[in-house]
Amino acid sequence: MRNILTMVIILMFSVSGYADTGDVARYEVGGQNYEGFYISAGKKAPFVFLLHDWDGVTEYEVKRARMLADLGYTVFVADLFGTGVRPTRVKDKMAHTGELYKDRDKMRGLMVGALKAARSRGADLTNAVAAGYCFGGAAVLELARSGGDFKGFAVFHGGLKTPDGQDYSKAKAEVLVMHGSADSAVTLDDFAALATELDAIGIRHEMITYGGAPHAFTVFGGQRYHAEADKKSWDRFLRFLEEKTQ
Repeated sequence: MRNILTMVIILMFSVSGYADTGDVARYEVGGQNYEGFYISAGKKAPFVFLLHDWDGVTEYEVKRARMLADLGYTVFVADLFGTGVRPTRVKDKMAHTGELYKDRDKMRGLMVGALKAARSRGADLTNAVAAGYCFGGAAVLELARSGGDFKGFAVFHGGLKTPDGQDYSKAKAEVLVMHGSADSAVTLDDFAALATELDAIGIRHEMITYGGAPHAFTVFGGQRYHAEADKKSWDRFLRFLEEKTQ
């Protein structure tokens, strides 16, 4: 009986792979409270800095973080909106993202603050890739343009336009863009313009389109979920992580 109880306790506290169960990460930036998510796969594990969609940190980003942790990556999901700010109405989502699109210094400062919070929890920022979905993808490109010290930048169906007065002259690593050809929010013209810009400045990049995939094609259970594009883009992302962090 004692052995059975011991086995039950072990099973209760075990998780797949060698990642821990993760936890809510509360931190401050500029006197404001933020609430992300942190999950560790060990002190020397490569690090993924994950940026959320326009509805804030939700179970979607947490699930992606757990998927990565199960594969041996430490992940910090940054919160760019603030504790408790998880908009559900389109007009509210547009308001919160619009504020940061208009104030790029604040967007960059929030990412720097989140990275400090990740470092304080033991994340290895010297062996890291930044990745983001939709609005988070646009934030990843902002991080690249700011000279963020990462080994790669990965964008899933993200905003691709470069703001006036900015360029990629400070970018330090390869950019991977995964985009749906049927995306009506971010067009193929936007996609081509970014490719031209990166070519002109000499930034290594790989840009992939998935036929028939709409905007937000990776969001499980969403109306625009595209299973084939999700699988292909995830597989390419995992190879990108291996290439950059191993």
